[in-house]
Amino acid sequence: MNVLFVHQNFPGQYRHLAPALAALPGHQVRALRIGKDDASWQGVKVSSYAVSPESVTPGGHPWLADMQTKLVRAEAAARAAAQLKADGFVPDVIVAHPGWGETLLLPEVWPRARIGLFCEVYYRGDGADVGFDPEFSKAADELAEAGRLRAKNINHLLSFEDAVAGISPTEWQRSLYPERMHERINVVHDGIDTRALRPNPGISMSLNKGLRLTREDEVITFVNRNLEPYRGYHVFMRALPELLRRRPKARVILVGGDGVSYGAAPSGPGQVGKTWRQIFLDEVKDELDMRRVHFVGKLPYADFVQLLQLSRVHVYLTYPFVLSWSLMESMSIGCAIVASDTAPVREVIADREHGLLVDFFDGQSLVERCCELLDDPALAARLGKAARERVVERYDLTTRCLPAQLEWVERVRG
Repeated sequence: MNVLFVHQNFPGQYRHLAPALAALPGHQVRALRIGKDDASWQGVKVSSYAVSPESVTPGGHPWLADMQTKLVRAEAAARAAAQLKADGFVPDVIVAHPGWGETLLLPEVWPRARIGLFCEVYYRGDGADVGFDPEFSKAADELAEAGRLRAKNINHLLSFEDAVAGISPTEWQRSLYPERMHERINVVHDGIDTRALRPNPGISMSLNKGLRLTREDEVITFVNRNLEPYRGYHVFMRALPELLRRRPKARVILVGGDGVSYGAAPSGPGQVGKTWRQIFLDEVKDELDMRRVHFVGKLPYADFVQLLQLSRVHVYLTYPFVLSWSLMESMSIGCAIVASDTAPVREVIADREHGLLVDFFDGQSLVERCCELLDDPALAARLGKAARERVVERYDLTTRCLPAQLEWVERVRG
């Protein structure tokens, strides 16, 4: 079988599936991504295509600005695909993330290829991230906001017209899509390597040039790809002064960059040019003992794993949005978790069974639940053990998710 993966940041969600297919006898696996150079990665031959910002024409209706960038990417990907076809490659199956538009014209290049899509998020005006946080989500023109969201879904609807099937990591993500599409979307998580991500009671690591930490230390962790409101950074920082007052021996380690992964960059009065990290640190820093608050930026993956193994309490907050890999990884490691009581989280954590859930906006409850776990090691150990068992049972890469993904590709092939 010939398989083509399409993802702007390949391998992305296909970091396990693509090499597994490439390792099977009789399979030729290729990939398309944004970049300048072609490459080979774990048996996959990767071709690159370039996207020129100059291709976007200014003007036009503002609700269609997002769609225009997707058409630019669609054209770039289609021209790269046409070159692959000219070189003799014809895929039986195309496995693609349609979120940035690259899949829109692929049926014109290979009309007989069967397409399976990664269904990550379908935009909605209610019941998800938009409008969830009144501090940041109140639109000046609600009709314009609704029109913008509907226009963003044009890409998803057009892509799905040519698809045989879709795959979503969670039931909640599938639920965002129109109900008529649900029966064609399978729910299979990306998979967690539970053999590598496991507890390590003897773990120790150095922080900030010499500070040695072990499981005996009262370490509280907070992890985002970037520190921003979508993942509750503002809620955590506002709760931090009280948490540190209550826990005089605690050290808080925050992992994450200064960029924006989701939502918008700061734009309020006096915020332009600043990062969310600095804005909310400035709000509370006079109340903090900064000797016990450690911003470590983005960590190498091995260090990230060690940090979670070190953590006594791990805090995870999110809008109703795509669930972070870091939450599932922390569960696999057996962390005692305090998490937001939002729909994506409730799918994997039941309150007081696999962790403690709190209202996303309730900083006082967040402090209380963290202190509860730190004061009750038996409870923390029970919840951490149950969290790991949940991930091993439902989301293990080797025994559950990867076999289901391979089966899904065969179904797409038909």
